This record gives sequence, C-alpha cells and structure tokens, in this order.
Amino acid sequence: MRITVLGSGYVGLTQAAVLAHVGHQVVCADIDQPRIE
Repeated sequence: MRITVLGSGYVGLTQAAVLAHVGHQVVCADIDQPRIE
C-alpha cells in the first residue's frame, strides 16, 4: 500500500518508519524543508 505521512516530527517519523518496516511504500511530507532532506 502507498501511504503519505503529513508531518515528519517525532510521531510522524516514527509512524512512517513502522509502516515502511511492515512493507508499505511511505512518503513523508512536511513544511520544514531541512527535516525532509
């Protein structure tokens, strides 16, 4: 499944990592450019 996580703070990044670990394709989006890079 493809999943987009909005916000890459503590909760969003943890959620994205767990979803990717179980096999999903994950894309993170955030308004803070350095956090994405």
